[in-house]
This record gives sequence, structure tokens and C-alpha cells, in this order.
Amino acid sequence: MLWTLSSRKHHADENDIVFVGQLALIAAAVFAGAAIYINIAEQPARLLLSDQALLTQWKPAYKRGLVMQAPLALAAFLLGLTAWWLTGNWHWVIGAVLMLANWPYTMFAIMPTNTALMAMDPASAEGTSRPMIEEWGRLHGGRSTLGVLALLAFLWALNT
Repeated sequence: MLWTLSSRKHHADENDIVFVGQLALIAAAVFAGAAIYINIAEQPARLLLSDQALLTQWKPAYKRGLVMQAPLALAAFLLGLTAWWLTGNWHWVIGAVLMLANWPYTMFAIMPTNTALMAMDPASAEGTSRPMIEEWGRLHGGRSTLGVLALLAFLWALNT
């Protein structure tokens, strides 16, 4: 079935449009789930460690999380924009922008803490790394919030 968009000159199969939207939703859900997991499971567990072990654990966990979450945010953004382009439904843009907002939020709000922690030697972490990692966890909650809000926006878009 060919679907003509009145607000655009594009033609797209309705199933393709739904599929693109579902992929955006899935990417946002995986991103939000991973971010929430970090805040409610990984971060509290890591805070039970000694300062040296805490920093030693945080460094590779941060690197692995970055490799997973950055592409998910970008994919959800691009898929959300594609769904908007195909449908003209502005709800997709809201979710896409919320997913993209993770990049500047991370760069400007979280990255100074990340950089300081990555530069720190675990052997000399006593007393200085713990407050920074606790702050990092609070800041990371912003990423969880952006992910959940994007997920809700994509759900809204799928149902309008």
C-alpha cells in the first residue's frame, strides 16, 4: 500500500514508516535501559568498593558504556528524524532531539568530571575519586532522564 504524505512530497509504504519508528523506539529503549541500569545497579554497587578499587572499576566501565551508548543515542536520533521526515509528525522530532541532547549534555556537563577521573591514578585516588564518582553518578542520571523522555516521545509519536 502506497501512502502519500500531504505535508511532504515523499511516498512511503506504511509498514516501512512504522518499522523506522519502531527502530527509533527500540534504540531509545535500549539506551534508556542501559542508562538506568548504570544508575540503579552498577553505580551503587561500585560505591561499595574502596576508593582505589572504585576508580579502577569506573575507568573501563565508563569506556565500555561510551562505546555502547553514544552510537545508540545517534541511531535513535537519526531514526527519529527519518520517521519525522517520512510522516511529518513533529512528535518524532521531540524524541530525536532528546536523544541528541545526550551528546552536548555529556560533553559540557559530564565530560569535565570524566576527564578528571580518567587522568587520576588509582594508587593516589584515596579521598578524591569517590566524591567525583558520586557526582558523576548524579550527572549520569540526566542521561537516564533524557533517554526515558525520548522513549516516551517516540511512544507518543507511534500512537498519533
